[in-house]
Amino acid sequence: MSETGRSLTCSRFSAAVQRKALVQLTDGKFEFRWKPMKISYFAECTVLITGASAGLGREFARQLAQVAGSLILVARRQDRLKTLELELKLINPELEIFIQQVDLQNEEDVSRFCDWLEESGLTVDVLINNAGLGDYGKFGDADWQRIRAMLQVNMVALTYLTYRILPAMRKGGGGAILNVSSIAGFVPMPNGAVYAATKAYVTSFSEALRAELRALNISVTVLCPGPVPTEFQEVAARTSDQETISVNLLTVPVQEVVREALTAVTRHRARVVPGMMVQVAATAILFVPMFLKRLFFDFQSLRESEYAPPRSLDFEPSQTGH
Repeated sequence: MSETGRSLTCSRFSAAVQRKALVQLTDGKFEFRWKPMKISYFAECTVLITGASAGLGREFARQLAQVAGSLILVARRQDRLKTLELELKLINPELEIFIQQVDLQNEEDVSRFCDWLEESGLTVDVLINNAGLGDYGKFGDADWQRIRAMLQVNMVALTYLTYRILPAMRKGGGGAILNVSSIAGFVPMPNGAVYAATKAYVTSFSEALRAELRALNISVTVLCPGPVPTEFQEVAARTSDQETISVNLLTVPVQEVVREALTAVTRHRARVVPGMMVQVAATAILFVPMFLKRLFFDFQSLRESEYAPPRSLDFEPSQTGH
């Protein structure tokens, strides 16, 4: 491992991922087809991925395993990380993999991991802040520990990891940061108030950081996906029979989301919203005036109150007196 960092354009492997492109057929018609796109940008790089045990994080590891020199995989579930490590070794036997079991909800855990990273001599070329938690339901009915964990993982851990890793990137002369946000951060979201707010923070933080680091050869890209078929929706639900937001028309496969995100990093793009229909929806959301959004929220609230069961006004006095 180089202790002074590596150029993001170095290449030892020749590999490719697929991307969808509009191509003209022999009969003059157009259609979308998968076309190869080289990712030699990441060749021999050391990439750190949080939330690597499932969903987008696992797919980032799979696609980068072809060309990366080292992967630092961070997650809470070590058994899943070990399974992923075996899979990645089949993709690239020369790949160096570091598994780190870290609970991002725990500030001391995150701090110890950053200390280990500095002591290891590893220089992170690409930081992918992917880990995130969700919660679907009314804020007033939420469990505080669940809310606190979401704030810690989605905002505090992401910010702290960036803060601790950034000095080495600056010293090494460059790097790339990819923060995973959501289109939910584009608008206030009733029944997902805190989650949407945390993602608004990630998007704003990423855009501002990009402006600060642009002259230092460190790119910052924020990924804002719509619905993605991962276990995230199940984890975000408070009960097993609770319905979460899922729109088939806007759903983008996890492989495509990751492909578009990595493409955006190679092109130093500020923001990427995977999927054409999601892009249209996101643009519409941004351009709808806030007063119209409030009217829609009020209408939804009225509909919910019509179908909600009557609430009892009876209550038991507090036994503690607080």
